[in-house]
Amino acid sequence: MSASSVNRRRILSLWLPHLPIERIQRFLGSAGLHKDNEPSVVVIKDTNALVIHALDDAASRLGLHIGQPLANARAMCPDLRVFDADVVADAKTLSDIADWCDRFTPLVALDPPHGLFLDITGCAHLFGGEAALLQTLVRALGRQGFAVSAAIAGTSVCARTLTRQVTGTIVADGGEAEAISRLPVSALGASEAITTGLRRAGLKTIGDVASRSAHEITARFGARFSTLLAHALGQGDAPINPRKPLPDYIVEKRFAEPIATDTMIAMTLSRLADTLIASMEKQGKGARRLEAAFFRTDGVVRAIMVETGRPVTRSAVIDRLFRERLDALADPLDPGFGFDMVRLSASRTEIVVQEQRDLDAHVHDNDELAALIDRIAARIGGKRVVVHLPQDTHIPECAVIAAPAQHHLAAAMQAEWPARVESEPPLRPLRLFDKPEPIKVPFATVPDGPPHQFTWRRALHAVVRVEGPERIAMEWWRQDGKQFTRDYFRIEDAEGLRFWIFRDGLYEGEVFDDDGKPVPPGWYVHGLFA
Repeated sequence: MSASSVNRRRILSLWLPHLPIERIQRFLGSAGLHKDNEPSVVVIKDTNALVIHALDDAASRLGLHIGQPLANARAMCPDLRVFDADVVADAKTLSDIADWCDRFTPLVALDPPHGLFLDITGCAHLFGGEAALLQTLVRALGRQGFAVSAAIAGTSVCARTLTRQVTGTIVADGGEAEAISRLPVSALGASEAITTGLRRAGLKTIGDVASRSAHEITARFGARFSTLLAHALGQGDAPINPRKPLPDYIVEKRFAEPIATDTMIAMTLSRLADTLIASMEKQGKGARRLEAAFFRTDGVVRAIMVETGRPVTRSAVIDRLFRERLDALADPLDPGFGFDMVRLSASRTEIVVQEQRDLDAHVHDNDELAALIDRIAARIGGKRVVVHLPQDTHIPECAVIAAPAQHHLAAAMQAEWPARVESEPPLRPLRLFDKPEPIKVPFATVPDGPPHQFTWRRALHAVVRVEGPERIAMEWWRQDGKQFTRDYFRIEDAEGLRFWIFRDGLYEGEVFDDDGKPVPPGWYVHGLFA
């Protein structure tokens, strides 16, 4: 066998033709309201008329079909149960099924509205071969209440075409053209106009279309259809678009008997962590982002992710982080009837830099601090543990930004802050208000003077001491021309409270309204001194 044949992709296509109605029936069944013999349809509005969007087998046996007006369907079956379509809920159900399919391959792509693509290249042998994998998948989804059509081929378009007509087909490498030659042209999934045009030209099967020259088909039906036909025949293929990026490292454990206890879950994660660390260690890498996925026997998948500030190279650290994360879950991990597979993956890794750690105390301190941040972030979320970094700007509210500590700890340690003059009061409050609060100033010394008194939060404050002004102009090259110049004052009132206030705008007028009149300046308090 040639190398090209060995490396040829294998795509498994799934199609759930009755997904909208089956989703509703599963919900009614869980509530004890579903009746198997009662014909049901899902309707959707099309050009101001309700038409059938999906139907069950009972309705199909009565002669109803997709696209049929609801009025005609009711005339044929007065006892018809009718449900409104919910496209968002259908998409969510398809996404949940895709999560469940991750147990077979991490490369799962959506094929809207009711299909999936699974790239099973190189992994079918783990499930007993392609035929066993296909049967396992179809039977499992059938037990969950879904009718499934599935096929395997070397291209996604060929596999998708087969699922619309012949379920359970496995096409050998290079046999795509022969496998679909007898199928109707409608199976290609082209637009209705192209399908009608092909039939009028006497091309009723895909083999009839393939017998014509490529330039003839392109000239009549366009390059896009020619490309679709070539992919269906196995002549090249567009890559599928997986829902999730492929992790750098994956280890998993499958169970013949599902596990449900916290002890078994913890032991499984610990063993997987050992295997994962061993795999990364061979290439000198450490994990920065880890994800544990728990696959329940009923198809529900729960994924938990943790991040680290530095590459992790010890399984004990992974154990501790996931233990912290599991203990802090607002929605605890529910095993249901048990987990039949647990997967641990490293979706982000970095090369580990060897450091001299025996004699450098600072390195140990940094490691302990990073480990503490990781543990806190695992419990309350990485975005809630922040460090502050200085910014090169003179605008007070933009001079500091809060960044996640796990990713910016090194930068925070090396940051240089303005030095404070000893025995002098600070020029800025330690903390500023998120949004400057307006104050009422009855009068002030103009043009650049401070107020003699002001009202803030319904309290009147008499000014006894003032320092300033400190004039700060906005960054005109980044603004829209509607920002005022600020004059900041450090003010102390009669009770000893110290404020940082500013006048937003100059008295002579910086910004003018639509009538050409200057906009009066406003006064604000931006922070309080300790």
